[in-house]
Amino acid sequence: MPELPEVETTRRGIEPHLLDRKIKRVIVRDRRLRWPVSSRLAKEATGSRVHSVRRRAKYLLIGTDTGTIIIHLGMSGSLRILPSSTPAEKHDHFDLVIENNLVLRLRDPRRFGAVLWTGKDPLKHKRLAGLGPEPLTDQFNSNTIHKQASGRILPVKTFIMTAKIVVGVGNIYASEALFRAGIHPETATGKISKQRLGRLVMAIKSVLSQAIEQGGTTLKDFTRSDGKPGYFSQSLNVYGREGKNCYQCGGIIRKLMIGQRSTFYCPRCQR
Repeated sequence: MPELPEVETTRRGIEPHLLDRKIKRVIVRDRRLRWPVSSRLAKEATGSRVHSVRRRAKYLLIGTDTGTIIIHLGMSGSLRILPSSTPAEKHDHFDLVIENNLVLRLRDPRRFGAVLWTGKDPLKHKRLAGLGPEPLTDQFNSNTIHKQASGRILPVKTFIMTAKIVVGVGNIYASEALFRAGIHPETATGKISKQRLGRLVMAIKSVLSQAIEQGGTTLKDFTRSDGKPGYFSQSLNVYGREGKNCYQCGGIIRKLMIGQRSTFYCPRCQR
């Protein structure tokens, strides 16, 4: 599933092709995504000009003269910029045909992504309005997280993956941030000191920043026809390394399930 760094990498990849371009046509081949694609989208977006390509959590916001197209990649979605003459394939559900004979195409085999439309402030849309702060902003800090953690018995990994606490910390980067902060993923959030929570905040910021930076430097091409836009290869300390030696202490990386999610950690480095 695309996490925040992948979504930000996607945003950076498609923005140069969309910004200040006119939308010539909107093609919806299958409205049956996670939520039905609005029948208003094609009529209201066609003929408008793209003035912004933003990200909020894992949502992409394509701002136009008449409203905002909100895209979520779901579990298996990807976006590509292609020549508008490129034939659509089985899982290509949505096209945004723009100037210069290009098309932004959504491919989503599992159809768990979303294409939404709003003519109002997109940040007040019901899918975005209740979201917590962005992890790379000053609004996410040791003071705010300590207040929210007070008295909570929720495992800290689940806590930092809760979108009302902070957005965009998916499974992979939650495990990696907890390793960097030296915190066991099952620890009850309310039992963690403010100082340690501060280290966790910094770890989340650093692991996401590093992932975005690496994504930007290794991003090859968002115009490939295979639907694989060259996401970065991230060097992971614990995620997916069950049974292997910890790079830091030499101990064995273990795996457990928290909230039905695979969680990887080092029992020596994380307490």
